[in-house]
Amino acid sequence: MTVSLTRQTPLEASSRQQELLQAYECLLTCSARMLNAAREADWEALIALQGRYLEQMETLRGLDDEQMILDQEVNNRKIELLEQLVEQDQEIRKRLMERREALTQMILGSRHQLALSRTYSFYQGTSEVIEAAQRFTST
Repeated sequence: MTVSLTRQTPLEASSRQQELLQAYECLLTCSARMLNAAREADWEALIALQGRYLEQMETLRGLDDEQMILDQEVNNRKIELLEQLVEQDQEIRKRLMERREALTQMILGSRHQLALSRTYSFYQGTSEVIEAAQRFTST
């Protein structure tokens, strides 16, 4: 990472700060879409949005790595956006954990059902039923 030692004009600095906020807002919008997909249990949409989210994170990382001093108003807005991102991320993670637990239960249920099926299919192959009376009757 190289730090530029050239000074920016106030207009350039303001423009860079607005660009940074716009990147955070785009990321928040994508996060909100991901959260809606998670709430609707649309896991395919969530996965598709995750790629876009990661792209926006890279863009943001490039902007936020710059050594720029933020105005107080811009800094406060950045904090608000970060707080919202964290809240959304927590809810998405919670819903993903619930989904993982549901899938785990389905897999365990499937395995149990398969084990029962295998066990009882062994006995279904035998058609001979021995009556207790026949077993203990002498011929």
